[in-house]
Amino acid sequence: MRLELLKPAEGSNKKGKRVGRGTGSGRGGTSTRGHKGAKARTGHKEKRHFEGGQMPLHMRVPKRGFKNVNRIDYAPFNLANLQAISEKHGITEFNAEVLHAHGYIAKGEMFKILANGELTAKVSVTANAFSEKAKAAIEALGGTATVSAK
Repeated sequence: MRLELLKPAEGSNKKGKRVGRGTGSGRGGTSTRGHKGAKARTGHKEKRHFEGGQMPLHMRVPKRGFKNVNRIDYAPFNLANLQAISEKHGITEFNAEVLHAHGYIAKGEMFKILANGELTAKVSVTANAFSEKAKAAIEALGGTATVSAK
């Protein structure tokens, strides 16, 4: 292989438009910009969402509510799910690593134990949050409900 023989693939390099080089070129006069107006002028840059002076859509539509930047989003996890996993895999100690390893939550996802369903197995659960009823249900069977740091 010799470097002086290398050349680009056929059709990969195109010649750019040569505008403003006289009427004979076919792109003279207005240089493909049309006649007059802001878009024909040099240095023209249109703002995002600009609608030609008409009130833009994002300003016409009414705004409602707000997005709380401090909101903590928990993935819901029910007692019925804990019971089913306990029966299926024979697990009695639950935490984020165990649930992630079995594909029930995403890695690093925060989850909250909720009291939907019935729990009959004695389990030890470490989660990011618990509902009061879920914590009471786990502890009523002799299990432990521990809140993890993150």
